[in-house]
Amino acid sequence: MFANYLIGLREGLEAALVVSILVAYLVKVDRRDRLPVVSAGVAVAVAVSVAFGALLTYTSTSLLSDFKSQEIFGGTMSVIAVVFVTWMVFWMRRTARGMRAELDGRLSSALRVGGFAVALTAFLAVAREGLETALFFWSAVQAAGTTTAPVTGFSLGIATAVVLAYLLYRRSVKLNLARFFTWTGAGLIVIAAGVLAYAVHDLQEGGVIGGLNTLAFDVSAQVPPDSWYATLLKGVFNFTPQTTVVQAVAWVAYVGPVMALFFLTGRGRPAVPNRPAPAGSGGGQGV
Repeated sequence: MFANYLIGLREGLEAALVVSILVAYLVKVDRRDRLPVVSAGVAVAVAVSVAFGALLTYTSTSLLSDFKSQEIFGGTMSVIAVVFVTWMVFWMRRTARGMRAELDGRLSSALRVGGFAVALTAFLAVAREGLETALFFWSAVQAAGTTTAPVTGFSLGIATAVVLAYLLYRRSVKLNLARFFTWTGAGLIVIAAGVLAYAVHDLQEGGVIGGLNTLAFDVSAQVPPDSWYATLLKGVFNFTPQTTVVQAVAWVAYVGPVMALFFLTGRGRPAVPNRPAPAGSGGGQGV
């Protein structure tokens, strides 16, 4: 549940900040008449993201009839999810400082074109976050099993992100966004490593990768799969008591280089998304 809460919080706050930046710009230039258009673009982006998640679920449970094809599909989608979330974590760290200026420029151009262009700008800005989040969340749910905890955790994360973004917009709270995105990014890397290990196991069960019966370790006796602490480890790290050699190698090979590169690339130049100005103000700089 915690892992999915972190996914919802991190990805939800990114999307919510994008929306609040767009709203702040329209308020600043006194174009409140375009706020409903932005809302429509955001609503369509959310609907597309939800539909994408539903399509993934329908494909894996209904369109694919045999076990091997389901495992291959799930493993492939999980690998793609890991690639996307890794790219987004680094993208956010590299470009967040100029996010507001970029979005302001796009929206300014869209305002000159018309309402459809404004809606499209809002849709594209949110859909990028939404589709990536839907794919990563779906993969994390597959790894966690069939319980309702992942959905509950993700929903709570999204709700927290929306409230936090609103409070930031109204300047009701202060948050070091550079530190927030740094540590949540590191957390997502660990979660992504677990999803990658799960993807490898799926591909092993699908016959794409060998070594299904070659275990790196088996701690089932010490960590019973039905115990509360096994559930906690699986929910946070996607840890399984029986881990194959290929899974373990994939986890280490991902976490080590990616985590090191993540912190090295951000050293000395923290990327802080500019906090949107509250309604009626003339602007606002980062935290």
